[in-house]
Amino acid sequence: MLSASAPLVLLLHGGLDNLSGKTGLALLRYRSGPILAVVDPAHAGADLEAITGIPRAVPIVASLAEARPLLGAPGQGQGDERPVAVVGLAPSGGILPAEMAGDLLLALQAGLNLASGLHSRLGDDPVLAAACQDAGQWIWDLRQEPPGLTVATALAAGLPCRRLLAVGTDMAVGKMSACLELAAAARRQGIDARFVGTGQAGILIAGQGVPLDAVRVDYAAGAVEAAVLAAALGAEPASLLLVEGQGSLCHPGSTATLPLLRGSQPTDLVLVHRAGQRFVRTRPGAAAVAIPPLAEVIAAYEAVAALGRPPGSAAPKVRAIALNTAGLDPAGAQAALEQCRESAGLVCDDPVRHGGESLLRALLASPAGTAP
Repeated sequence: MLSASAPLVLLLHGGLDNLSGKTGLALLRYRSGPILAVVDPAHAGADLEAITGIPRAVPIVASLAEARPLLGAPGQGQGDERPVAVVGLAPSGGILPAEMAGDLLLALQAGLNLASGLHSRLGDDPVLAAACQDAGQWIWDLRQEPPGLTVATALAAGLPCRRLLAVGTDMAVGKMSACLELAAAARRQGIDARFVGTGQAGILIAGQGVPLDAVRVDYAAGAVEAAVLAAALGAEPASLLLVEGQGSLCHPGSTATLPLLRGSQPTDLVLVHRAGQRFVRTRPGAAAVAIPPLAEVIAAYEAVAALGRPPGSAAPKVRAIALNTAGLDPAGAQAALEQCRESAGLVCDDPVRHGGESLLRALLASPAGTAP
């Protein structure tokens, strides 16, 4: 739905400097297509790289009205594509923040398309729907269950390509980033690398995928399977399919990991962990849940991943650990990486900080489904 070349305006009201803006921040870091402006009243006029650490020159403005002069017109420097206003926030519960409503309406009135990964269905809003000016203007609510789903059948196990699934010790630790960095590293080596988005940011970056948290549980693994099979069309044995992970077996509120394991039938796993994190992040007032030692987490993931596979399909192993060292200085990050390597006995690196090459080498060093 969202082409790689469509010019974007990111609506990031108050989300540039915290995890609520992770969708927009991911687009700023990983989307190769044009981003014309970021709307965030809390940081209007500030330098994007100074706030986020992302080396991208995009102006920050206070409102959609201030962004309009930056958009140009179709055919004037941005091709013939209509600009798209993208909701870059991922608030708790996926509910539209009230302060964003005015800019959504202004975007449609200015002729922009609108894309959102919130649970709030913007296309069902009669005011927003009425603001669309022609048949070519659209509102894309990507968090919708795909049609025609069935239960999973383990067909992905028969694909010729290698399939890597990112799994985590918690939610929001960097599973998508690890996959995208690995994909970039693979492409730099001439490898056919394909990314399957399973959350709103991943789908917006890839332009397609499956919004896993919008799918009924009986069909969740089948939805992943369908997305993996579609992404693998034409893939060869040397191709690499990277599946964005969601949730965590360690988190009491997460149900996403099992359908990802069942639907993708991975040949390999990469574990993603945030340096120094000892407890999963839950809502205020919830019970404290500790993250087990990484060796125990790895054993649990490998044990679960070995189940539900056809005969002759080798069980996947965790090949490496992607350690999120955001917030640490270089010396602290290096110490955390060394400690992780020693305790887990696996290759460990921060792919956002250092690139995905070392993790890719660890992945390719062993044939799929064999011991690391």
